[in-house]
Amino acid sequence: MATAESSDSRAMREQADAVSGPARRDAAAPELSVVVPVHDESGNIAALADEIETALGAALDFEMIFVDDGSRDGSAAELARARRGHPRLRVLRHRECCGQSAALRTGVAAARGAWVATLDGDGQNDPSDIPALLKLRDACGDPALQMIAGVRRKRRDGLVKRLSSRFANALRGRILGDGATDTGCGLKLIRREAFLALPFFDHMHRFLPALVRRGGGTVLEAPVAHRPRQRGASHYGVADRAWTGLVDTLGVAWLQRRAKVPIVERMDE
Repeated sequence: MATAESSDSRAMREQADAVSGPARRDAAAPELSVVVPVHDESGNIAALADEIETALGAALDFEMIFVDDGSRDGSAAELARARRGHPRLRVLRHRECCGQSAALRTGVAAARGAWVATLDGDGQNDPSDIPALLKLRDACGDPALQMIAGVRRKRRDGLVKRLSSRFANALRGRILGDGATDTGCGLKLIRREAFLALPFFDHMHRFLPALVRRGGGTVLEAPVAHRPRQRGASHYGVADRAWTGLVDTLGVAWLQRRAKVPIVERMDE
């Protein structure tokens, strides 16, 4: 018997059709989709695409999805040039800047792989760490595994940024009790369907471990490299990040208190 399609499911399907096309989504799914949100990252894009190709090209079937979040520099032109040299690369663009969380969701919605690796577009994450995350996933054996979060071994940022990040992680951990060491690391491996099932809000990418665990999923952590930014500047300020982070943390705590994860038993067997 046919069932009515929910508004959320219909919106998700329409979004996927808009960004990738029905025919493209019906193509053979790759083993992995690599999603990279970029905003005014001209000078970093081509090198990052090359590194992803080098790290994964001989290991598995994958696709790259770069989402240009309303850049106003030369990012669009650089992405167009990168596409000519990378057949696996797909490019999506927001007409206006909507934020990193929205760019990630656009990329994940368009992804054809069951698992998605995410990277920041500034080149500070090392794509050569992705195979280790895949190996950890395959060795886990936990059917509830939904995400592996990178933990930067040695931050290559300025002192103020490192201290503010350390304070934010400590405050978030105390309020949420999510057991996450480094939620600011952009390198993560996550099930596509798990990501799309999470409640969406601006800046939600900073709370992925807490949100995944809220839904009953298992989250693992793995050490990864962190590199200094070679070009451009960070798009986040310390003061606005601190205030927004506190407000969002309290909001996620509200979601946690109201979460229910039922244990379902089959009664028809």
